Amino acid sequence: MNTVGNRIVEQLPEAGETVVVAMSGGVDSSVAAAVLKEQGINVVGITLQIWQESSTETKGAGCCSLGAVEDARRVAAKIGIPHYVLNYREPFAEKVIKPFVESYKQGWTPNPCINCNRYIKFNALMKRAKQLGATKLATGHYARVFRDTATDRYGLLTAGTVAKDQSYALYASTQGELAHMTMPLGGVVSKDETREMARKYNLAVAEKPDSQEICFVQNGDYRDFLAESAPETLAPGKFVDSAGKVRGSHEGAAHFTVGQRKKINIGSATPLYVLSVDAKTGEVTIGTDDELYARGCVVQDLNWVALPPLAIGAEPYPCAVKIRYNMAPAPAHLVRTEDDMVHVRFDEPLRAVAPGQAAVYYGIGEQEGWVLGGGTITGKLPSESFVNCVTV
Repeated sequence: MNTVGNRIVEQLPEAGETVVVAMSGGVDSSVAAAVLKEQGINVVGITLQIWQESSTETKGAGCCSLGAVEDARRVAAKIGIPHYVLNYREPFAEKVIKPFVESYKQGWTPNPCINCNRYIKFNALMKRAKQLGATKLATGHYARVFRDTATDRYGLLTAGTVAKDQSYALYASTQGELAHMTMPLGGVVSKDETREMARKYNLAVAEKPDSQEICFVQNGDYRDFLAESAPETLAPGKFVDSAGKVRGSHEGAAHFTVGQRKKINIGSATPLYVLSVDAKTGEVTIGTDDELYARGCVVQDLNWVALPPLAIGAEPYPCAVKIRYNMAPAPAHLVRTEDDMVHVRFDEPLRAVAPGQAAVYYGIGEQEGWVLGGGTITGKLPSESFVNCVTV
């Protein structure tokens, strides 16, 4: 094991261990498997079939397509490891697709990859790995798993490359899962380095493009998917301003997310943005850019990673927070409430707090880059929550 810093030890397997690698058919997980095999690890590749494609026209695209399964099988054969394909369509539909649809019915903006990591790739696959006698589960994610020797907790550390860091989408990993996880690409400094490693191993996926869309949404348009599974989210509705005045009409609440400017076809001297979405009434509230800023957010469905659960009533805990995938962590303070929520108080107002997205807290100072925990944003933090706010 490698020591990272003075008190944390990176979670890496040792020669002779049996490790299951979650192989998506992409270059990242393929290189992760090859690296472990080269290190003397007994590698077993597993690919999950989690979505039933409606036609062969989509073959070869997403991370769970038939083409991806074939790519993973070819890589496994190339590096000389056993490979299994497991049918996880039913749990995927229940744990990922159903919440995705329900979020849009609430007017929220979901992140299905987080639920896939939480319930399918880590939870379900970890159980299967143990059945195969494996001591660890490896993925091709760009992040690092460590154990804090001071608290004996397991945590996540941001990747060696900020541009590819995926720790935000992994915050829901439990202590029991992290204790048996490893991410061989965590220290890689760029995607170019990963592709160069794939060329070194002579892997056919070395030049395969990154998957950019939601795997179960064909053609990259989630609205086509919702038209079948939740047509009510695409029913015509009204644009209203923050005073409740009707400003125009739209073609369905699911077309919009907080902070969006496109598709607001209303004449205005000042640019207009989506402030909130009410899928039940069909109303989309619009306003100016200034109205998009919030001083905090409310978070539910909590998971604590490197940071033990905060005590209810404790003074605000200093950290940095990300409220969307592609943003730099911003200074904030955490307060845990009696209803097991966290109030995240931003040190400076942040733009476009979107319900359904994740708020992920990161350490500061000596713990910079540590994933402390996170949860699902339910909305902006009410202004009264800042009364008698104590900063530390």
